[in-house]
Amino acid sequence: MRLPHERFDYSPITTRRPWTLPKGARIAVWTIVNVEEWDVEKPMARQYLTAPQGAVTIPDVPNWAWHEYGMRVGFWRLLEALRKRKIRATTSVNAHVVESYRPVAEAMLDAGWEFMGHGVVQGAMHLLPDQRAAIRTALEMLGKFTGRKSRGWLGPGLTETWETLDLLAEEGIEYVSDWVNDDQPYEIRTAAGTLVSVPYTLELNDIPMMVIQHHASSEWFTRAKDQFDRLYAEGTRTPRVMAMAVHPYISGVPHRIKYFEAVYDYIAKKKGVWMTTGEEIYEWYRSQR
Repeated sequence: MRLPHERFDYSPITTRRPWTLPKGARIAVWTIVNVEEWDVEKPMARQYLTAPQGAVTIPDVPNWAWHEYGMRVGFWRLLEALRKRKIRATTSVNAHVVESYRPVAEAMLDAGWEFMGHGVVQGAMHLLPDQRAAIRTALEMLGKFTGRKSRGWLGPGLTETWETLDLLAEEGIEYVSDWVNDDQPYEIRTAAGTLVSVPYTLELNDIPMMVIQHHASSEWFTRAKDQFDRLYAEGTRTPRVMAMAVHPYISGVPHRIKYFEAVYDYIAKKKGVWMTTGEEIYEWYRSQR
């Protein structure tokens, strides 16, 4: 069995060097809104409705339209819910969205969201003919649109090859969130210096929860509350990071949005909570190294 020790050391959370959060907060909570563009001329990134008789169809009308609903309708529900509560999110965004879905990109920019690299269009990193070119193109497109360099990266589908981390560091990325193996940030070694892993999530992620595990819509609030309560309690000893990852075509639908909103209303009643972004978590962590 191979462990990636060339990238990072095994570190029990019970014995590692302590860290703090701003104003003595117990927990940092960040929201990642995954905003994607699916190429209608290729097989879909994922299927909600399987094809009749198992045959892949192009165009895959129902599954492409499922995603498109998120851009036309679902995104705007999520945006309004966050804006109403004055929560600044991080968008993990396919860079071509700034051209194909310009109003969505402009709304996120106007809301002050952090733009995190997430490829050019939705597709696995290990299937790209030239990873470096794709990373560079994505970062250049986002930088041109936002006027600043994106510092974070989330691989489409959390995919990487053995070389991806080196390429990301060489192209100027400072933190990544593909490695969902901790409740605190940690350092990752690359051929071009050190990256920081900022905790992301599979447990509070609407794709596994709703599309794969087929939970009722209310499970989002139940699980988020339980997760928050435990991390908040543990944060009295050493602070924790809680990520919530959503997609407009899943969490932005009418029967789920109220549970998305309810999580923030519950958290708002607690003291010692830092509502933040991936970039701010990264900066705070680095300031203590």
